This record gives sequence, structure tokens and C-alpha cells, in this order.
Amino acid sequence: MSVPAPPAELRRDAGRGVRRGDGRAALGFLAPSTTGFLLFTLIPLVGSLAISFFAWPVLGRRRFVGLDNFTDLLGDPIFHQIMLNTLIFVVVYVPLNIVVSLGLALWISPRIRGRGLYRLLFFIPTVTPMIANALVWRLLYQPGGVIDQTVQTVFGVPAPNFLGDTRWAMAAVILMSVWQGFGYNMLVFSAGLDAIPQSIREAAEIDGAGPLRRFWSITLPMLSPSMFFAMIMTLITSFQVFVQPYVLTRGGPGVTTETMVLHLYRQGFEQFDLGTASTIGWFLFMIIMLVTALQFLGQKRWVHYDG
Repeated sequence: MSVPAPPAELRRDAGRGVRRGDGRAALGFLAPSTTGFLLFTLIPLVGSLAISFFAWPVLGRRRFVGLDNFTDLLGDPIFHQIMLNTLIFVVVYVPLNIVVSLGLALWISPRIRGRGLYRLLFFIPTVTPMIANALVWRLLYQPGGVIDQTVQTVFGVPAPNFLGDTRWAMAAVILMSVWQGFGYNMLVFSAGLDAIPQSIREAAEIDGAGPLRRFWSITLPMLSPSMFFAMIMTLITSFQVFVQPYVLTRGGPGVTTETMVLHLYRQGFEQFDLGTASTIGWFLFMIIMLVTALQFLGQKRWVHYDG
């Protein structure tokens, strides 16, 4: 004997109950991450924007100044130099990081024995605390350090004062930063290279394409999504450079290696001027957003997702 089908109203009510239950479950899973985003990202972001319109000392009376913090920074020649320092770091560091990472990823091919060991060794600086790395490099750079003694032994003259000379200080910071950061992108490129079908390379080799031709026509186009990701992440982190100049040079000599985040730290935690510090943070936020947007707009010209 067949069982009669439930009325349409009962089926619709049951469907609504299931959807409501799914919605509550989804909200339950999203609640921890959403709460963290609100408490530690969105609310502080909005709060820093509000503070940037005030003269806001840690101790003392706060007063609304409108856009004065922004105009004062834009008219400050020292802040112009600091922005230029940050730009120089980004323009030099990012290409060096990409070239070194890609070169090592190409070298550590599946044909190399001990490939996993090389990956581990090259990745160690990335996971080592940056403060510890910077302190070690400071000892290497200083007069009488390993670099100075090596140069004196080989060439008979002292090495330049890397951290105290305006001509060498930024280069010293960039070199240490490349050593610290190339391991992450090397793994990204290595994974991208492993994803390229070997059959395509073999077919190109059979057609007579040499190593350089295969690299430019096959490897780079198929690796372009990985390169795009690496460039975006490296650009964002390079604009936020802080530990390297803080530990190595304290922003000196003068303001030769002072970066925007280091200047933000000084204004907020040494001068206790939270209004100016928040303004610097928003300048940096707008620059990063602009550069990232330009990268996404230009990706269609050189990033190939269709293989």
C-alpha cells in the first residue's frame, strides 16, 4: 500500500527549516573568524582613520584638526625623504628577490640530488626570527666584523662602514632583506615549475627550441601566475619594511634608511603622537592599495592562467 505524499505546504516548511538550520551552522562556523576580523582588523582600521583627524597625544588633551595631519606630512621635506627611501627599497628589493628566488628554483630542479635538503636550507632564513637575523648581520657589517676582516685579509684595505656610510647603508639593508626573504618565493616558484608538464618541454626540445627559447616561451608564461602572486606579496611586505632598518641602522645615518613604518613607530611610540602615526599608516595603506590595484589591472597583459 503506497504512502500518500505530504502536502506541498509541509514540504516547503521542511525546506525552510533545513535552510534555517544550515544558515545557523554557517554562522556558527564563521563566528570565530568574523569576530577576530571585526575586533583586530576592521574596528582598529576605522579607529585609526578617526584618530588621523585629531591631534592625539597619548597623554593630554585631544583636539580635532581635520586634514592638518595630512597636509603637514605632505609639506614635510623629511617625510618626502622617508617616502623616497621606502620607494628605493621597494624598487631594488622586489626585483632582486624575484630574480634570486627564480634562479634558485630553476637550479633546484628534480634532476638535482638532495633537492629537498637544498629547499630546507634556503627556506631556513625565512622562518628564523628576523630580529635574530638582523642582529647577526649587524655583527657582520660592523667595523672589525667578519666582512671587514675578510676584505682586509684579501685586499689589504678596510671594508666600507656599511651601516654608518650614507652611500652603503640602504644597500646593506636591502642585501640582508633579500637573504631573509628569498626562501618563500623560491618555494612558490619551485611548486609552479613542478606543475609545468614535462611533455610540453620535451615537445619543444624535439622541435629544436634551445634552453633560452624554452625558458622565455614555455617556462615564464606558464609560471606567470606564480610570479604574479609572488610579486604582489613581496611588494606589500616590502612597503612595510621595519625590522631590518630598525635593528641594523636605526634609520640612519641621518634618515638615509628611515622607512615609513619605522617613522610611524617613532611618531607613535617614541613621540607619542598617535594622530600623526595614524596618518602615516593611512598614507602607507593608500600607496599599497594603489600599487596592488595597478598590478591587478596590468596582469592581463602578462599573466596566463589558461596554460
